[in-house]
Amino acid sequence: MRILPVISLAALAACSQAPGDPRGVDRDETLLTVSATGQSETAPDEARFSLGVEILAGSAREASRLNAEKMAEVTAMLKDFGIEEDMLRTQTIQLGRIDYGKDRGKYRAFNILEVRMKDVERAGEAITRATELGANAIDGPQLVISDREAATKSAYAEAYQNARIRADAYAEAAGLKVDRILTIRDNGQQQGGPWPMDAVAEMAVATAPPPVNAPPVQRGLNRDTVSVSVAFALKPVD
Repeated sequence: MRILPVISLAALAACSQAPGDPRGVDRDETLLTVSATGQSETAPDEARFSLGVEILAGSAREASRLNAEKMAEVTAMLKDFGIEEDMLRTQTIQLGRIDYGKDRGKYRAFNILEVRMKDVERAGEAITRATELGANAIDGPQLVISDREAATKSAYAEAYQNARIRADAYAEAAGLKVDRILTIRDNGQQQGGPWPMDAVAEMAVATAPPPVNAPPVQRGLNRDTVSVSVAFALKPVD
C-alpha cells in the first residue's frame, strides 16, 4: 500500500484553491460601485478688498509724507471697524519720479493695503469711509468662505448617504443585501451654482471722488457640489 506524505496532500489542496479577487470580493459576494453627489450651501463669512492711496507732489519726500499720512488715517479707520492687525497686509509701496505727460517732474507715491473683514455687511461702509479719507484705488470686495473644508463637510456626508441609499436599492432589486464597504473614493468638488456668490460685489475705483452712499454688499450663498464613488460588497439575503 502506497502512502503519500501529508505535506504533499497539503500542497495539492493549496493548488486547487482559486486565487483571491484583487478587488477584495469574496466568492459569495457581488461587487457594486456607486457614484453619488452631495451639496452644501454656506454664506460667505469674509470680505476681501484692497485700498490704495496715490499721491502726486513736487518732491519725493513730500509725496511720501502725504501718502503715509493718508494711509495711517485709512488704517486707523479700518481698526475702528473692528479689523485686527493680522487682517491687514501691505501689498505694494511705490515711490518714483514721473518723466512723461502733464505731471512730468513730479513724484508719485503709491501704497496698497489688503484687507480681510469678517463683518461682511459693513464692507461697503468701510470702503466708502476709506474713499472719504483719501483712498483713490479700490479693488473688491470679494466675498469668500474662510474655512472651505468645514463648509463642505456636510456635502461629503450627504454624498456618502446618497451612495448608500442607491446601493441598498440596487441590492434589494437583485435579491441581495449590502454586506460591507470595500472602498470610498473622493472625486473632488465643484464650486458655484445658480447663485455665483463667491464674488457677489466687485468694484474698482481709481482716482475717483468718494461715493455719496456706501455700495450695497449682498452676502448671498455659496454652493459646493462634491462627488464620491463607493464600492460595496453584496451578499444573498439569508
